[in-house]
Amino acid sequence: MQSLFVLLTLALCGTGLCNLHELQTDFGLRVFSEAARSSPDQNLALSPYGITSVLGMAQLGAYGNTLNTLTAHMGYSLQERGIPRQQRMLQRDLASEEGVELASGVMVDRKLFLEKSFRRGLAKGFQAMPHQLDFSQPEVALKIINAWVSDHTAGMIPQFLPSGAFGDQTRLVLLNAMHFHGLWKAPFDPKMTQHMLFHGANGSTVSVPMMRSTQKFNYGDFVTPDGVDYDVIEVPYEGDSLSMLLVSPFERDAPLSALLGELRSHRLQEWKQEMRKVNRQLALPRFAIDAELDLKSTLSRMGLGDIFSQTKADFSRITTEEPLCVSKVLQRVKLEVNEEGTKGSSATAAIIFSRMAVEEITLDRPFLFLIKHKHTGAVLFMGQVNQPQEH
Repeated sequence: MQSLFVLLTLALCGTGLCNLHELQTDFGLRVFSEAARSSPDQNLALSPYGITSVLGMAQLGAYGNTLNTLTAHMGYSLQERGIPRQQRMLQRDLASEEGVELASGVMVDRKLFLEKSFRRGLAKGFQAMPHQLDFSQPEVALKIINAWVSDHTAGMIPQFLPSGAFGDQTRLVLLNAMHFHGLWKAPFDPKMTQHMLFHGANGSTVSVPMMRSTQKFNYGDFVTPDGVDYDVIEVPYEGDSLSMLLVSPFERDAPLSALLGELRSHRLQEWKQEMRKVNRQLALPRFAIDAELDLKSTLSRMGLGDIFSQTKADFSRITTEEPLCVSKVLQRVKLEVNEEGTKGSSATAAIIFSRMAVEEITLDRPFLFLIKHKHTGAVLFMGQVNQPQEH
């Protein structure tokens, strides 16, 4: 049984061309919502952009029913005419932002022949060119790839994949790395940071360093179809192109899970349209998250189970030499939020085998966060904080 290992995104957050970014954002939000339902009381972080990138790369190599499944559940196909160019433009727009670094790479086993159309799609959509590795020496290959990951996440993820990650069946690793380091437009004054009690999702309380800032924020209060009231407040980074959205139920005993249905691209657009500049004092805990996710069960529950099937998966647009299927989709996200700003990195992997005082808003209870690119709407990172932990 041969395998293809697809390492996808590493970072510190009928299809029309005009809304590709909206469809990608919507799919990434749905993946997070599904993953969060399985971890209602835990801290969680995910890179929606990373997930759509890795599955987008795999989608370029899909054929037949597998392509249809991916297209149906992701909402678009990168094999459609003009879509890879749109993907490249999105990646270019993100990479042009101050504090955002993007890089793509394709590590191919020296014995594997890639189909010309797949290589062309990777180049056109992700500006990724194949480089040969010898996966018959798995630890050497692992060292090279982990070094690449470390280099493109500013050292935040030095050891993404453990020893033994590659075997005789590994054939290909697709790499797309993103690192984010954003300074707040108006930094929090460290002198204002004080310890306060945070009321966790499991009923516990813990003392955490709470940062404070009084200024004009974009703010809105909304209500879910089930009648749960919640606040959304936007904290901009320098340059105003990126911001963090903080989302929390108004009532302390309302669970975060009550808000997961609101995480849709069109709802984010409604937030943007309805939020207004208001004077508020924001109290936000300092926090750090280091999350590792195996998304195979999450994606299977979303209807993508066939891509993992040794009998049903069809990735013959990658190569016709041997049948392939996805084995695992893994992601690691590291994020640190403090008075100065935010830095984060994520790593996503899909392993593919052969078929064979003002009024105060105090986030002293669980909340959601989204780091969003305003121009494209792309969500680089998002997560839920049930109990803040410092780095």
